Amino acid sequence: MSSARGRFRRAPDRDGPGWLRGAPPPVWARVLPTALLAGVCAAELISPEPLDIGFLLGAIPPLAVLAHGPAATAVLGALVVVVLSVPVFNLNAPGTTDLLTVCFVSVLSVLLSFVRSRRDAQLVTERAVAEAAQRAVVPPLPERVGPVRCAGLYRAAQRGTLVGGDFFDVRAGPYGVRAVMGDVQGHGLSAVATVASLLGAFREAVLDQPDPEAVAARLDRRMAVDSGDEPHAELFATAVLLDFSTDARRVRIVACGQSGPLLLRDGRAVELDVEPCTPLGLGLEAAPPRVVSVPLRAGDRLFLASDGVTEARDADGVFYPLAERLPGLAHEDPAALAERVWTDLVRYSPDVRDDVTMLVLAPRPHGGP
Repeated sequence: MSSARGRFRRAPDRDGPGWLRGAPPPVWARVLPTALLAGVCAAELISPEPLDIGFLLGAIPPLAVLAHGPAATAVLGALVVVVLSVPVFNLNAPGTTDLLTVCFVSVLSVLLSFVRSRRDAQLVTERAVAEAAQRAVVPPLPERVGPVRCAGLYRAAQRGTLVGGDFFDVRAGPYGVRAVMGDVQGHGLSAVATVASLLGAFREAVLDQPDPEAVAARLDRRMAVDSGDEPHAELFATAVLLDFSTDARRVRIVACGQSGPLLLRDGRAVELDVEPCTPLGLGLEAAPPRVVSVPLRAGDRLFLASDGVTEARDADGVFYPLAERLPGLAHEDPAALAERVWTDLVRYSPDVRDDVTMLVLAPRPHGGP
């Protein structure tokens, strides 16, 4: 991805839209009707005796519906009628009933092709609108926010969607650069409204809340308001908030219901001692979050991953050992780290069904290299 759009990538959907789920038809589907027509004609011309294969021509108009528009379907149907009517092909002189049947099938196929084409055009429009709306919820990360380099990767669990129950964002404000990664209860499109609400609250809090615990309180209140009209909704979310100092030499971390980031330093992945507090939406007043302050050095990287990564299992049910594998995957370019972890995760656990989100933050302290 170019730097203009930032270091953010939607991970390739291994179960992405196929031919029957909205993708363009494959080449073989477009070629098959013509190839079948040419094959029947060639076989009849080459054979010294009439071949009883004229029935194959009746399948050509319906096959054309799968990959061609009304005009091409009509042309193929007309060619079938011509081939059946021309004596040179020796198709056992089909009767009037046979020709009328083929004509009827051809006309019906043209109608079905018209309906399919209109439906496909509508699906393309709806997909474009849905992708634009979802990208508005979770836009691409910039390559750098202040003194912090950013790279993210997102794969929604629900097939055909770009946004699920996970979310992250990195924003600069008057109090420094702040980042958030979280996981809303539920998956797929049902969680998108909550994700949008939380991200909106985070972006506002970055501008007017001086401390990360105050930002967490704002998100908690947002969750409480959203679930206020539904007393049995039990709506909650887990999140990690990071607050970088203006010189990027220190980061303050608040964990609400999930573990903190891994610190990559000197070729090792260090699990930071961050004690998670109550998840968002369950009332932070009863158990206020504990802020952990971590000094940073040049070359440090912070790696955040959702439970879709840490709870992925192999065939034997063993969890993915992220902390053990991460140092071997980390190289000079932080933007490629999330991609390497995703590739390694898919090898380890091919059947990943949860939302997978990763965020890499590489602060560059002022005065550092």
